Amino acid sequence: MTGALIALVGCGGAMAEDATLEADWASSVDQAQQVDNGMTVNGMTVNGMTVNGMTVNGMTVNGLATASFNDWFNQNVADAPTLMSYIVKCAVPAGQTRTFQSTVTGVKYTWQGGLGLAPGWSAGSAATVTEQQVVSACLAAHVNKYGLHIALSALGRTAAGTEIPYSAEELSQFSAKEGCFFGNLFTTEGVFAGRDRDFTAAESSTRACSLTLKADNCAPVTNIGSCSQFCTKPDPSKPYYTQCTYNGKTYPTITTRVQPTELFRCGDGVCQFTEHAGSGNTADSCRADCGA
Repeated sequence: MTGALIALVGCGGAMAEDATLEADWASSVDQAQQVDNGMTVNGMTVNGMTVNGMTVNGMTVNGLATASFNDWFNQNVADAPTLMSYIVKCAVPAGQTRTFQSTVTGVKYTWQGGLGLAPGWSAGSAATVTEQQVVSACLAAHVNKYGLHIALSALGRTAAGTEIPYSAEELSQFSAKEGCFFGNLFTTEGVFAGRDRDFTAAESSTRACSLTLKADNCAPVTNIGSCSQFCTKPDPSKPYYTQCTYNGKTYPTITTRVQPTELFRCGDGVCQFTEHAGSGNTADSCRADCGA
């Protein structure tokens, strides 16, 4: 599992600004992330997690106090705080926090819960397969190829089958369907992303890991193409898929939506950083916006 999570760093080059560890900080660092009613903020760089620490012993004080977790964290101190902030955000309910103090640096970290996708794991039990899968889906949904903070709506169900709450206002604000995410980072199965909307070569987005037309554009997250080919919605009135089947295995999934401003098109008059100059009318060669 550790290797799979370390590999996922390939989908985010820059460290999220709220996870930057300054050398002159005091002994307490608050890694708070914004989570509200299924709305999350992405920008994660995933880089490793321990097997013998919190995964087996649960995401509690005891789970984070194991020698194996402490050793892993201190060996990955540049990236572990960011990863942990998103793991806690995905797995632990809103209103709860998880705290860890490094025995090497003395720095104390406090991470805020959010979506509560893994109730058993959060309460101290070993992570079930379903909890591993739904947390993995949530982590993959937060990966941003460009290391940017982009507001998004994360929809789906917890490992216990409880719906992530959302409102009509949220769906209106995040009106652009985006993608589906699923897999298992705790094993060698990997993680997958698909498009939940039509997307052409003329379009581009800061959310390239799901809205890409190139299968290798966000490795090691595997883009599967259209969500509708592999994922199902038992209740068509719901704005999210409940499961996706890929390579003969079925997974719970997280469905995302973004604000329309995160979607760019060649010819809209603005040369976005996701577009390139050229003689064509695609994002990779957009004469109209970026010149020849």
